[in-house]
Amino acid sequence: MTADLPFDEGFDDPVLDPGVWLPHYLPHWSSRAESAAAYDIAGSCLRLHLPEHHPLWCPDDHPPLRVSGIQSGVFSGPVGSTIGQQPVRPGAVVKEEQAPLRGWMPRYGHLEMRARARLTPRSMVAWWLVGLEDRPERCAELCVMEVFGDAVEPGVSAAVGMGTHPFRDPRMVEDFAAPRLALDVTKFHTYAVDWRAEQAVFLVDGEPVRTVGVTPDYPMQSMLAVFDFPGKAVPGEPYTEPELVVDRIRGPASASGV
Repeated sequence: MTADLPFDEGFDDPVLDPGVWLPHYLPHWSSRAESAAAYDIAGSCLRLHLPEHHPLWCPDDHPPLRVSGIQSGVFSGPVGSTIGQQPVRPGAVVKEEQAPLRGWMPRYGHLEMRARARLTPRSMVAWWLVGLEDRPERCAELCVMEVFGDAVEPGVSAAVGMGTHPFRDPRMVEDFAAPRLALDVTKFHTYAVDWRAEQAVFLVDGEPVRTVGVTPDYPMQSMLAVFDFPGKAVPGEPYTEPELVVDRIRGPASASGV
């Protein structure tokens, strides 16, 4: 790992720092009560997981989806407005206004996460960076890792998604791919990005995997989550609880005055 990164979250405390992390997934489109993560912290690791009866996220606005996620920032407009990060659907309105949180929001630098995952063909894990959308155009995504369970060859390889999604940022371009890598996702690996003004290089275990040439130019929050897609369930097949276990996440300090 890169030495002496100013932000270094080792999950050594038994609870998440509320000044850094929000243990909810895009709560403005539902509520904090309905978007709460299932997680625990033990052995200096954060474990995000999805029990079998975890509630659906935004069931009235989204196909069946369950999520346990934390994020290092949040922003929304008032109830009834369309101002909010990563809209659940076009025209979605805010159901619960959120007080702004600017926890960990760097702009450029080396960011890395050491993590492992347990997945099934109906689940996914991801770590991605997004803009706060305090200005509408600050909305792009820089995805560091995204792994679907149905793209995993257990113990052998996995397709690891990485790259950019512009959404409504006019200066960004779509540049996303999921190269297949020889790694066992149930073991700890380090997923990283060297994010610069001129390019972003994505790395796994210190090895460069792919590069994008257009990057967001504003502070970005981190989002870590495990997802379950009930529509992919096989009748009669027992449920296996997916999880994302994060040992450490590190990077530059939050940007100031941007």
